[in-house]
Amino acid sequence: MLNIIVKTFKELTLEELYAILQLRSEIFVVEQNCVYQDIDYKDQNALHIIGYKNDGIVAYTRVFKPDENFDHAGIGRVLVKFGERHLKYGYAIMEASIRVIEDTYHETKIRISAQAHLKRFYNNLGFVEIGEQYLEDGIPHIGMEKV
Repeated sequence: MLNIIVKTFKELTLEELYAILQLRSEIFVVEQNCVYQDIDYKDQNALHIIGYKNDGIVAYTRVFKPDENFDHAGIGRVLVKFGERHLKYGYAIMEASIRVIEDTYHETKIRISAQAHLKRFYNNLGFVEIGEQYLEDGIPHIGMEKV
């Protein structure tokens, strides 16, 4: 069972922040073999949606209010720990993130920059492609929006 909590940057403990950054590095830098600047000074303005299982973080997103990253609310750094992906925690963490945006910012229009190979996953959550595919940090991405 996934226990999902929401925290501002200032509410994160040092241990939580370290675990989040470690997991983001494990997935986005090591697993995807992508050298990029993950620590981007955007975490301070985000809400952090954290999925815990047995006291460890296994799923995560960060969400932004409108005009913070996009013209609309946004979700980024979507991840699920490798060994937990078969449990569909990606859907749970994304559905929780969508609810947080709706409840906190009273927004239904949400933008994401999705890795292109995950397009169908995001389609299943109500996101549709906008624009052309592009490279971001050497990985094919597509802009997507949920209305």
